[in-house]
Amino acid sequence: MHVEDAEIRDVLTHIQNDLFDLGGDLRRPEREHRKAEPLRVSEGQVTWIEERIDSFNGALAPLDSFVLPGGSHAAAHLHLARTVVRRAERDMTEIAYQEPVNPAALRYVNRLSDLLFVLARHLNERGQADVLWQPGLHR
Repeated sequence: MHVEDAEIRDVLTHIQNDLFDLGGDLRRPEREHRKAEPLRVSEGQVTWIEERIDSFNGALAPLDSFVLPGGSHAAAHLHLARTVVRRAERDMTEIAYQEPVNPAALRYVNRLSDLLFVLARHLNERGQADVLWQPGLHR
C-alpha cells in the first residue's frame, strides 16, 4: 500500500512497532512469573491511539450512513486491516476467558480498529469519497 499522506505513514509505522509489543505481551501470560519484567502494552499506548482518533476524526465529514469498505486503494487496505484487528480482538477476548490477558492490550486492539476506520475515511478525501451503504438499493 502506498500512502501519500506522510502523517498517516508515520502513524502506521508507529502502530507496526506497537503490534510487535502486543505480540510480546501476548506471548508472556500475566500469570507467568519471571525475574525479567515482561513487555506489556501500556495505557500510554492506548492513549496515543485515542489521541490520533480524535485528531483525524475532527477533520472528517459527518456520517449519516454506514461506510462500506472501499474508496481509495489505500483506504480499502485500511478497512481490510481493521477487519483483521477486529478478529484479533475477538480471539484475545476468548483467550481472556481462559487465562489472564493484559487489559491494556485488549483496549489497544479495540481502539486500533477504530483508528484504522478513521484513517481510511481520512484517505477517502476526509470522508467525502467514502462508499456509503444505501439501504434497499438492490431490491
